[in-house]
Amino acid sequence: MVKRVAVILSGCGVYDGTEIHEASAVLVHLSRAAAKVQMFAPNADQMHVVNHCEGKPTEEKRNILQESARIARGDVTDLAKLDVSAFDAAIIPGGFGVAKNLSNWAVKNKDCTIQPQLEKLIKAFHKAGKPLGMCCISPILAAKILPGCELTVGQDKECEKWPYAQTAAAVKEMGCKHVNTDVDKAHVDIKNKLVTTSAFMCNAAFHEVFDGIGVMVKETLKLA
Repeated sequence: MVKRVAVILSGCGVYDGTEIHEASAVLVHLSRAAAKVQMFAPNADQMHVVNHCEGKPTEEKRNILQESARIARGDVTDLAKLDVSAFDAAIIPGGFGVAKNLSNWAVKNKDCTIQPQLEKLIKAFHKAGKPLGMCCISPILAAKILPGCELTVGQDKECEKWPYAQTAAAVKEMGCKHVNTDVDKAHVDIKNKLVTTSAFMCNAAFHEVFDGIGVMVKETLKLA
């Protein structure tokens, strides 16, 4: 039976939107698994726009849905129209858009709030027993909404390979169990039907990130 998967985007570009390579990896692995995919994003302004050459914010304004359309090749739907009953699973790629547009984690860290539509949807998928796949920084959404869940953002000791390891300490403080996991693997929380992988939380080669996302997608579909 064909699995129907909602992929939720947060813009286009690592510093202010969805991490493009993570989104592409998710879509390739879903395609190989013959899943039916529909992409969604909030129809709202980004927190800000970052010049990706300089890594600095600009005065420009951009819309999350319109920017996500760049990844979706134009075929993206307003998140407000996502009907949980029409899907078997949801997957959320990472990128700073998760921490800036889908939440305010970038400003508030563990005291963040989640974009209201998305919070309702994550709770609805969870209540319906439908799996959630998350990579990179996006597991912080689950940490906030599903207290006590198990997840990974990679490793909990900061080093050159793991520059964002402090995120693991934050999710532990939020009452979640963090499981140290290599970049080419994923962690499965069977009880909460939550599958997570570190992706570019690790300073890793592209193919290693791609492979880890492949495991996340495969395990998410198994639970669907």
